[in-house]
Amino acid sequence: MERSNVTFVVEFILLGFSDIPKLRNLLFGIFLIIYMSILVGNGLLIIIIKTNPALQTPMYFFLGNFSFLEICYTSVTLPRILRDIWTQKGNIPFLSCAIQIGSLYVLGIAECLLLAVMAYDRYVAICKPLYYPVIMNHKLCVQLVIASWITGMPAQIGVTYYIFSLNFCGSNKLNHIFCDAPPLLKVACGDTSQKELSIHINTLIFIMLPFLFILISYIKIITTILKLPLTSGKSKAFSTCSSHLIAVCLFFGTGSIVYLRPKSSHSAKSDKVFSLFYTTVIPLLNPLIYSLRNKDVIAALRKILPK
Repeated sequence: MERSNVTFVVEFILLGFSDIPKLRNLLFGIFLIIYMSILVGNGLLIIIIKTNPALQTPMYFFLGNFSFLEICYTSVTLPRILRDIWTQKGNIPFLSCAIQIGSLYVLGIAECLLLAVMAYDRYVAICKPLYYPVIMNHKLCVQLVIASWITGMPAQIGVTYYIFSLNFCGSNKLNHIFCDAPPLLKVACGDTSQKELSIHINTLIFIMLPFLFILISYIKIITTILKLPLTSGKSKAFSTCSSHLIAVCLFFGTGSIVYLRPKSSHSAKSDKVFSLFYTTVIPLLNPLIYSLRNKDVIAALRKILPK
């Protein structure tokens, strides 16, 4: 492709942590430990849920799928981050960059929707307990999980194509740790306001709508819990919901900061910090959040692991 003053980019260079080369070995060790911990923590949670008969309920079915989604989500970015730190070469082919963004967005939206499904499950369990076994049957649970995975695919693939239809006529260096829309918009030439607007609209639809659904669900859940007569019943209900609510706040909070800010307010350092938070720290914390506050998971864990 040849146009006046436009050079077709065949690869990008992720600058990552190239500004602190002396910390290369330390960073590689930290990210390797984090990645292995994510794999072990979420993998162990999946095994516990699959093998323990007491955990064969819709809530744990969704949690097992959520843990698998976390493994897939973090595997899109962390292995390449480790490779870039080790080799000190951040080059990524144009097509690989597009695949990474597309995968990241599809899995990210699937996580948003699955968190909304988990909120609906808690709503039915607490607000309509007598109808819970009928409503949340296995067939519906499977359909909700499949819908969470595939609903956002067409739109996110479209957004990815939209981003990579831009002209990149300047530097091909991305001051980021993985391919993402904000750093790509910075190196694109011409007016990118329309593209930026479309990304914001996409974010509002697929991030804010699930978040509003979760918020409404929890308003109804908390209202119902406060009406419960027994203190022990309130405590148990709050306990089962608090873990999910913490995960929701962490994921949606950091994701909204990254994708809903205008391009002019983005800074490379803040983007890296927030991106690391929702792609590595949150998947690392989620097994702890869901297990340490859950007596059933702790009891199942004690049966598997030695004291």
